[in-house]
Amino acid sequence: MGGIAVLVVLLAVLWGGILMITLVNLWALPRLRALPLKAGETPLVSVCIPARDEAAVIRQTVLMLLAQDHPAFEVIVLDDGSTDNTAAIARLAADRDPRLRVINGKPLPGGWLGKNWACQQLAAEARGRILVFTDADVRWNAGALHALTGMMARTDADLLTVWPTQITESWGERLVVPLIAFVILGYLPIPAVQRSSSPALAAANGQCLAFRRKAYDRIGGHMAVRASIIEDIQFARLIKGRGLRLRMADGAGWITCRMYRRWDEVRDGFAKNIIAGYGGLVPFALGVLFHWLILLVPWGLLVAGAPTAGAIFIACGISVRLLTAVATRQRALDAVLLPISALLMTIIAAQALVWHLRGGPRWKGRVATVT
Repeated sequence: MGGIAVLVVLLAVLWGGILMITLVNLWALPRLRALPLKAGETPLVSVCIPARDEAAVIRQTVLMLLAQDHPAFEVIVLDDGSTDNTAAIARLAADRDPRLRVINGKPLPGGWLGKNWACQQLAAEARGRILVFTDADVRWNAGALHALTGMMARTDADLLTVWPTQITESWGERLVVPLIAFVILGYLPIPAVQRSSSPALAAANGQCLAFRRKAYDRIGGHMAVRASIIEDIQFARLIKGRGLRLRMADGAGWITCRMYRRWDEVRDGFAKNIIAGYGGLVPFALGVLFHWLILLVPWGLLVAGAPTAGAIFIACGISVRLLTAVATRQRALDAVLLPISALLMTIIAAQALVWHLRGGPRWKGRVATVT
């Protein structure tokens, strides 16, 4: 069997597996929806928001949270050394609503990453039996907090992580951000994540982590992940490692987020944690090669003696990208630009490698690694 034939067989196996996982996940992924709460299912919820230089978004976030119809909740914003008017804008938006508290963050101690330290302080201030850690740019549409609490009750989750519906406008966002759904729905068997006790089958999204307070304390809170830039995934592994219940859900338009607005923000935002997300430099390099193999090599087959196979594999990639886009409310037609997305991810990988060699990425004025 020649080299091209071996390559075709390998790609057929890989794409067969990805397509199967995708189809199962499209059926299996829970989605937030309106659920009536029963008696005893309305514990106090503490919504905890670490905020550093978030003046552009914090007002709308506070307004949308305070408009929630859940019967018992508080919102706590920690101003993490902002150089803009984040704290003042949050207080003004609340208009003295007692459900909002704005606290000033303490100086960052050694051995901690900034966000993790901010969340540790938020947890210490929170009074709720459910702790929801969410980013300042996450939007909570009407009924979202009720839907989240209802899903926690119905699934008996100790940690419920929600994947917000991503809002994308610029081309950099449209071509890269939806790849999160491509990876989660295409590579991660969600039924196994939901049912298996193995920490290896764990994933989470730090944009929305909802803990039962007892579970959060049992795994050590943010102290346990204080130096991790992928604290969300570490939390998922810790929850499973303690025999607790990890559940995942799609935001389904109830919870949304626009992560970035320009290409440089997209590049740096993904580059800051991509190496850690893969588990180190060697797995990262293998991951880059894997994506070149499945997304770019098929285009080479078009002119290298296997045009039919190449076209089939290209169609497989576009199909998975399209299916995951539709499932997560992204633009379906952007799927045809998947090869460009792969090239942009290569640029992001190069940025991550440069930062790694120079001591770590910078994010919001801080080096996003701990030594």
